[in-house]
Amino acid sequence: MSKFEKAKERIKLKPNDYTYTEAKGLLSQLGFVEYHKGKTSGSRVKFYREKDQKIILLHKPHPDDTMKPGAVKELLEFLLNLGEL
Repeated sequence: MSKFEKAKERIKLKPNDYTYTEAKGLLSQLGFVEYHKGKTSGSRVKFYREKDQKIILLHKPHPDDTMKPGAVKELLEFLLNLGEL
């Protein structure tokens, strides 16, 4: 099983220790690009995929990298609805 397949399987488990770094890596492999509005963008980060113009906003956790369970669930549902998982 490739790292990409393992990453897709991991998010399906909705782990409590899922990190923003993991989410960013998975979205990147699915063709999404992280977009910052600048210094005033706060902790919301937009990920955009040009081929189908899909957008998801994620909360970048701080000071820790661990995402909240609700954010992981939102990301999982988004990817399931796209047919990526």
